[in-house]
Amino acid sequence: MGVILADSRIKEMESAGLWNDELLTDFVDRVAERDPGRTAVTSYDGESNATTTVSYGELDRLSRRWALTLTDLGVGPGDVVSLQLPNWWQFVVMHVAAVRIGAITNALMPIFRERELAYMLGFAGAKVLIAATEFRGFDYRPMIAGLRNDLPELRHVFHIGDDRGRSFEDAFMAGNREDAAEADQIFARLRPSANDVTELNYTSGTTGQPKGVMHTTNTTFGHLRQWNAHHGLDADTVMFMASPLAHRTGFIYGLLMPLILGGQTVLMDRWDPPRAAEAIEHHRATFTMAATPFLNDIVNMPNVERFDLSSLKTFVTAGAPIPPALVQRADEHFSFKVLSGWGMTEIACPCICDPNDPPEKVWSSDGKCLALSEVAIHDDDDQPLPIGTEGRLVVRGACLFVGYLKRPDMYAQHPDGWFDTGDLARMDEDGYIRITGRAKDIIIRGGENIPVAEVESVVFRHPAVEDVAVVGAPDERLGERGCAYVTLHEGQSFTMDDMRRHLEDSGTAKQYWPEFLVVLEEFPRTPSGKIQKFKLRERAADDSGTSA
Repeated sequence: MGVILADSRIKEMESAGLWNDELLTDFVDRVAERDPGRTAVTSYDGESNATTTVSYGELDRLSRRWALTLTDLGVGPGDVVSLQLPNWWQFVVMHVAAVRIGAITNALMPIFRERELAYMLGFAGAKVLIAATEFRGFDYRPMIAGLRNDLPELRHVFHIGDDRGRSFEDAFMAGNREDAAEADQIFARLRPSANDVTELNYTSGTTGQPKGVMHTTNTTFGHLRQWNAHHGLDADTVMFMASPLAHRTGFIYGLLMPLILGGQTVLMDRWDPPRAAEAIEHHRATFTMAATPFLNDIVNMPNVERFDLSSLKTFVTAGAPIPPALVQRADEHFSFKVLSGWGMTEIACPCICDPNDPPEKVWSSDGKCLALSEVAIHDDDDQPLPIGTEGRLVVRGACLFVGYLKRPDMYAQHPDGWFDTGDLARMDEDGYIRITGRAKDIIIRGGENIPVAEVESVVFRHPAVEDVAVVGAPDERLGERGCAYVTLHEGQSFTMDDMRRHLEDSGTAKQYWPEFLVVLEEFPRTPSGKIQKFKLRERAADDSGTSA
């Protein structure tokens, strides 16, 4: 798999008290034993308008049943179970089930289509895929069926709510498999170490194909122990999570964090500001974390004063700078504290503002490193830079992942433990960082990384396109939107509708599609012929109002 986890790192983290051998199932089982009726998950299903509540007792029982069903399907330690699901309660239960038998959960965004899915499932060697039947008007069954011949390792596919053939419910919900006499023995035999890989999340990819980021229980829980202490979180925490569980933010803070606290998570599968405010009010949610657009939509929602949001204490947002006016409005009109942070799939969110920070610190920085983790600003020779100097942001500590799947050569970790994030930043005298640029060529749209190289590759294949460059255009709500610049072959035309049809035909996820298109006579180039993207970025603010 390409796991990079030295014994020296394990000993260092264990000595610091950041790593141990506790698993997610240990936390779930303890709460289930002492308070089985306590609510673990509340799930809002936008497809059926149903609301499902799962107690810790039910989570414990169902996760055992599903874990044993997975073993019946031939799944064991180190096998990959892929989930292409919205924020539904089944996602939570299935991850707990996978942990019980040492399987690896591979979370896949619901917006992925043939192009992304074929690569990610194949590269991971997924043995089981569990997907929605339909979500947001899209039927997943024909898409996945069309991929099966090219995925020989994918032995089983189940669709939740399928009314054709053998559904997920037929396979996993029937019977009381967890009551089998040998169940405890099976779980004891298959129990993984906290240093075994338990999660596989793909980055959006900046150079060709996405990278599979591998995390263990310890790399995740080592971070969450610091995170929970920083925010003063406990079993009374009610997390409201509208960010996808298939995204690192949703997975760590919407699924794992509440369960290890013994708290509750409230899941929303599609963003709807009034319904979100209603859920926060009804469940007395205390904490949420989402990209800047989510905050903007709540703060600027018409008639927001009709909702009682006084229970919400903290709104963490990361992925893009927060407009000062937005923080000021939230501070003036709401009781919750807005905190800015910085993170990435490889390391979660190790930098975060303090609840006692003044508002100007929130909009002028991306937070300060949590205790017992480290960030630094280095030059190109890996030497520390003075305060206030822009350089390469590096990080190390308990939160650091254990490698890219099958690509150990891409793990940019230095002998002293620093990991090069690929971001540019500066640090102030108080230790707060500010992301100033990206060494990697991506667009961050609503907190989601858009793989520029992949989008450019698809657009370039259109017969009318001579050359293409995609850059980010600043956007007040989303942070950035994609702006595609193209030059055309002589006598050809290329419109926004042409580009959309081409991207759809290629199976590219809609979330990756540029929102704007500009046709140029020629690109600005360096003497060596490289496109000068910085010049395109400079004009993108004006051009983003133009579509061909």
